[in-house]
Amino acid sequence: MLSRKFGLIGTPLTHSFSKKYFEAKFLNENKPDCMYDNFDIPNSDQLALFLESNELEGFNVTIPYKEQIIPFLISIDSRAKRVGAVNCVKRIGNGWEGFNTDIIGFEKSLVPLLTSEHQQALVLGTGGASLSVCFVFKQLGIPYQLVSTQPEAGEIGYSEVTNTLLFQYQIIINCTPLGTFPNIEEAPTLPYHAISSQHLCFDLIYNPEETLFLSQCKAQGAQIKNGKEMLEIQAEESWKIWNRAE
Repeated sequence: MLSRKFGLIGTPLTHSFSKKYFEAKFLNENKPDCMYDNFDIPNSDQLALFLESNELEGFNVTIPYKEQIIPFLISIDSRAKRVGAVNCVKRIGNGWEGFNTDIIGFEKSLVPLLTSEHQQALVLGTGGASLSVCFVFKQLGIPYQLVSTQPEAGEIGYSEVTNTLLFQYQIIINCTPLGTFPNIEEAPTLPYHAISSQHLCFDLIYNPEETLFLSQCKAQGAQIKNGKEMLEIQAEESWKIWNRAE
């Protein structure tokens, strides 16, 4: 029986969600021919070699390569192109096609939580994950503000996130890796005392289940959610893409 091989690229991958998820999925669905492995690529110079030398049918992409992978693809899905980030890649012939399943993962995970109070969003971080988050907010017609440690045009710094600003933005999305295990004592620098029960605070991190960011928001009465469901949805969407007939 020929093995069907899939995987995840990024760095670091010590506590990867995807490998455990797909291994459990293959076991539960009786797919002994399917394999899913992590490929820790320490720098972008090794991306080309990886793409030329593996036998994968498809793979997922995580930090820091969601944008850097794009030049190596021969085709890119229209929505992924509009977002400017790819987290799912499928082999087509001798090349690769890129997709973005983070979009549907975030949207399906977020939308059931939204109420009429949630009018504007603060997006913490400006990496590949935040591109997908911002795309969803555009689709939903929700104005958003990007927050960065090194703000560029249209962005603000963390020192500009004041009590007054938090009153204006009722949705806060953490797209940074701050608080990821094992660095669980880290969190974005915010005036957490200004967060209230009107706020919806979402952390794309899933490990730990409740980051310091989320726990501080919950202590103020905010509704919170981590990134586990988003990851599960995007993983299932990736599986659909890899098995889709062209």
